[in-house]
Amino acid sequence: MADKKYPITKIRNLGIIAHIDAGKTTTTEGILYRTGLKHKIGAVHEGGTTTDWMAQERERGITIVAASVTCFWKGHQINIIDTPGHIDFTAEVERSLRVLDGACVVFDGKMGVESQSETVWRQADKYGTPRICFINKINQTGGDFYKSLDTIHARLSKRAFPIHLPIGFEQSINGIVDLISMKAYTYKEFTDHEMVGAEIPADMMDQVKKYRSLLIENAVAEDETTLERYFEVGEDGLSEEEIKHAIRAAILTGKFFIVTGGDGRGVMVEKVLDLVNDYLPAPDDRDNVWGVHPKTGEEIERHNNETDPMSALAFKITSDPFVGKLAYFRVYSGKVTAGSYILNSSTGEKERIGRIVRLQADKREDVTEVGAGDIAAIVGLKGTTTGHTLCDPNNPIVLENITFPDPPVSIAIEPKTKADQEKMGIALSRLAEEDPTFRVRTDEETGQTIISGMGELHLEIIVDRMKREFTVEANIGAPQVAYRESVRKTGVEVQGKFIRQSGGRGQYGDVWLRISQNEQGAGFEFINSIKGGAVPTEYIKPVEQGIVEAMANGVIAGYPVVDVKVELYDGSYHEVDSNEMAFKIAGSMALQEGVRRAGPVLLEPVMKVVVVTPEEFMGDVIGDLNAKRGRIESMEDLTTGIKEITAFVPLGEMFGYTTNLRSSTQGRASSSMELDHYADVPNNVAEAIIAKNSK
Repeated sequence: MADKKYPITKIRNLGIIAHIDAGKTTTTEGILYRTGLKHKIGAVHEGGTTTDWMAQERERGITIVAASVTCFWKGHQINIIDTPGHIDFTAEVERSLRVLDGACVVFDGKMGVESQSETVWRQADKYGTPRICFINKINQTGGDFYKSLDTIHARLSKRAFPIHLPIGFEQSINGIVDLISMKAYTYKEFTDHEMVGAEIPADMMDQVKKYRSLLIENAVAEDETTLERYFEVGEDGLSEEEIKHAIRAAILTGKFFIVTGGDGRGVMVEKVLDLVNDYLPAPDDRDNVWGVHPKTGEEIERHNNETDPMSALAFKITSDPFVGKLAYFRVYSGKVTAGSYILNSSTGEKERIGRIVRLQADKREDVTEVGAGDIAAIVGLKGTTTGHTLCDPNNPIVLENITFPDPPVSIAIEPKTKADQEKMGIALSRLAEEDPTFRVRTDEETGQTIISGMGELHLEIIVDRMKREFTVEANIGAPQVAYRESVRKTGVEVQGKFIRQSGGRGQYGDVWLRISQNEQGAGFEFINSIKGGAVPTEYIKPVEQGIVEAMANGVIAGYPVVDVKVELYDGSYHEVDSNEMAFKIAGSMALQEGVRRAGPVLLEPVMKVVVVTPEEFMGDVIGDLNAKRGRIESMEDLTTGIKEITAFVPLGEMFGYTTNLRSSTQGRASSSMELDHYADVPNNVAEAIIAKNSK
């Protein structure tokens, strides 16, 4: 079955995205069971799931790495990526959405929209990903389809409309009403193998008509042809095919969503699969992909078909204990064939494709060819990492890379024994290759190895993986905050002049820089305003390099300098003594002096913290956040007696917060946090940080 080729119109690249614990992995298990890939549904809490195959995932009951699974349903091939819900692994969601065509957003029917639901929704908005909504667990105590729908309208989008309504409430739910066909389908047990047709309950008819009208009138508004027909013949005059066509066209805009609900372990999953086939885009429904020529920089378009030259994006690298390095890739045009040569246009290296495998989580099947719109993995590519473009050597193109946030948390790590020293270096470089939000560096002053990640859990998992997968025992230090430095003045002019005469040929570099504060998050901007050759063209790039290198160590406490605009506007040179190195040093000297004069400030990462707590602990939680220099942004009622508090708190105050929160609320409150922005550090805190760094 694996080598049967499906036409591009019958391929669906689907992401399952949600808040932690909403039931993504369980829903994926339900899909695998219903599509015949599994004989029984694995349970997350028993560690029997397919996509959560890492030991750490099974122990903790959470998804850490996005796992890819291919399954088949009613003549369609569905490539599913089950993504993590925990904010520390948000890069997995980001890179998955970059290569997916559609998504199924899973919500916990007892909680509705949660903090991370909003984060993944925003990520999907960023990529314009069409999606359907599945409200899970509505057949459990506290599950409520309509309340959850209200939270979607309040917090995500007013343009989300039910396509099915549940029959019954909580444990009595035993089917759905399909609002397009106006038929009811019921089951005895939610684990049944099929639903049977039934009459729509009389007491639901008013509600059914109301939601059907809402769905149809909002869908036809997106499609001119159907809209004209709708005005002519009315809602009841439209055929099922016309309604389906209008809904699909609306969903493909990425701004219209359909909603269904049920139990991710149950027969309802079959209806979700039908929605995926009927309404989510095939690869050729999405826009053609654009890239640039690696040498000329000219823009190139690639069409979603197999006749255009091959282009693909590597979106994930993993180390497999059995086959070595696996590079997951999405083909945008042309086809990739085992045994052929491809060009990695991001590095300029040619590589030969050995094996291509289609993945069923941690199991794999060999295939000989993968065409446009498909997702698979290549075994053994040497120089390829996340975000690299793979293409036809005769038609080079570089596709847009995937960008990831800088990791805000660092810890020092050292091997327990001398024997572990070399193994630790190999393990860390392998893990950094897999995970673009995990960084490794050596502190030049102390010689310590510093690892950085998105949060404490992220780094904890990395250290655990080192121990299990690479048998490296390590000691770790206390978490450290990734502070930054910036400037607050604008238009500060400074000269950097480097002259050295030491017999023979000398060194001469002279530059004038204008240093200004840049917008927050805008990063470093270099402006070349040299006129009349005051600094020769060949020395401009070395000046910029010198500036960039000097920005790695700020003047307050040695942290990297960010959000600075530097204009090179004047200088001078010597016919004989000037060279690239002299101008590089001059640029570096000018930058350091300029930062000193431009009102340097220390910045700290501020986290958006969301705490869900029973009402009785609310006062304690707020008091604790205030004591941590937190700013309370909002308080909302989630359900009866449950409050959601959103606050902005400096990362330096948040280490160990999850554990402390659990112990102070008898284990009943939960929290999540994500990096929101960098802000100036108050003077008293800055003094303590500077004093600590100067020891």
